[in-house]
Amino acid sequence: MGEAPAIVAPGATTMTILAGSETANAPGETPVDGVADFLLHLYDGLPAWAIPIYWVALVLVLCSFLSLAVLLVHATRQRRLARRYREVTREQSGEEQYLWAFVVPALNEEVTIADAVQRLLEVQVTNKVILVVDDGSDDRTGEILAGIDAPEVTVLTRAAPHARQGKSEALDDAWRYLHRVVLGSGAYRGWDPSRVIVTIVDADGRLDPEAWRVGRHFADDRVGGVQAQVRIYNRRSPLTIAQDLEFAVFGSVYQLGRMGWGTANMGGNGQFNRLSALDSVAVADAYGRVGPWRAARLTEDQDIGLRMIRQGWRSAQAIDVSIDQQGLNALRPLYRQRTRWAQGAWQVLDLLRSSITNRRLGLVARCDQLWYLLTPFVQAWVGATVVLSVVFLTTGIARPRWTVLMLVLFYAFSAAPGIVGVLFARRGGVRAFVVNVLLAHLYLCYTWLIYPVVYRAMFRQLAGRGSWAKTKREAIEDPADRPPTRLGAAE
Repeated sequence: MGEAPAIVAPGATTMTILAGSETANAPGETPVDGVADFLLHLYDGLPAWAIPIYWVALVLVLCSFLSLAVLLVHATRQRRLARRYREVTREQSGEEQYLWAFVVPALNEEVTIADAVQRLLEVQVTNKVILVVDDGSDDRTGEILAGIDAPEVTVLTRAAPHARQGKSEALDDAWRYLHRVVLGSGAYRGWDPSRVIVTIVDADGRLDPEAWRVGRHFADDRVGGVQAQVRIYNRRSPLTIAQDLEFAVFGSVYQLGRMGWGTANMGGNGQFNRLSALDSVAVADAYGRVGPWRAARLTEDQDIGLRMIRQGWRSAQAIDVSIDQQGLNALRPLYRQRTRWAQGAWQVLDLLRSSITNRRLGLVARCDQLWYLLTPFVQAWVGATVVLSVVFLTTGIARPRWTVLMLVLFYAFSAAPGIVGVLFARRGGVRAFVVNVLLAHLYLCYTWLIYPVVYRAMFRQLAGRGSWAKTKREAIEDPADRPPTRLGAAE
């Protein structure tokens, strides 16, 4: 998601327990009167201090539904517009106008690095450089990279004390090398930065060989970044299948829905950035080293995407180019990874004011930016009401009458957004519809399973803890997954 968006899956924010009582319509009351009376007495019986908390949560839930509906309409339109480009060939695409600079940050990636580099060598573009940043690895990563026999590949080795400071610092090193060496000498000397596409690929990434298709987005000089659709290639367990659904929903609904405003977010894996856009957000770190990625950002992708939008660049989501990555098959590393992503979402709240006052965006787009940035707050608040509801129900403080209406509302608030998202992301016939509904409920269970990371991340942020732990890769066990290679000693 690579980093996925640094938020918990959207369906997890839309549940709150209606813990109050329900009153029946009095004789002569109209349906409107009945609804008004129902809302007036919605939280009767709860402690007075809890009622405002529930009302705020209900407003947030309804706003979530409204946001989802708007994004679905926009995503449908963007999907329809994308159909016209399906038959475009590489020769027609104009990809040769660009220099494609693939950057692979690598720290102890001996398991997957050969696979990732091999697949980049197979990407069908005319002008290509591959910069692999060995960020102080102490396993066989350096040995494997040293055995690569490909003129397109350059290995940048970082050593202590500058190594292992974070992904942002490694990417900034590659950005500086790209300007100083790649564009400063040799075949690509003097190449226009606006025609250089910097593509971030994690060491477990498998980029689509037809990645040139994103070039159509960069034909618009206002576009600074394009995000590929992320998939999970080792989806062999319920946990990894759910992660694949998570990325599918986010890319197909939330990312595609924001394309019309030019505010699709960047992900850590498979993000394509125009070099001139990166240059426009470059800042100096505490040591005076300049680079576009800000140091100590746990979701550097989300941070830089938002800053490019603030600078006036548009961003897009590609639905015809994908990047596959490994999912996590165990809960402990999954919680650790998603805690880091969720804390990154708390970190970018420092961009809240500048994002919603961005005059380059329309009013609706700025409202969407506000809602997007407030996602961790919304999740924390709504989740707190669920916990309170459980407490009130188990202690007998609240005794709702569980009518059909109550159960329907409970289910709708809990499940509807997730189901709609999965069905939109995965289309098919009647049989596929049934399968997708079942998968949607797996996805919903998954969103609640990882929901606690919102609070863990919040407490870490409040405590000033910015440490991070690298995600461990799984061995590539399927023979079909192994790279055939031009990689010499890496075989």
